[in-house]
Amino acid sequence: MQYIIDAENIKCGGCTSAIQDALGKIDGVQTVNVDVDSGRVTITADDGLRAVLAATLEASGYPEK
Repeated sequence: MQYIIDAENIKCGGCTSAIQDALGKIDGVQTVNVDVDSGRVTITADDGLRAVLAATLEASGYPEK
């Protein structure tokens, strides 16, 4: 399943790396793509993980818009 989350505070490649590292640790996550310009995070992961993904982003300093 593909999840698209618009997040705040994404400003650079360092942010991209931090997001990919944090979300990549979640069981069931296959891919994480970050668009710095739009602040959009696209995640391919198992069904039912949206709340966990959004909470992980928020805990990492990138809350959902």
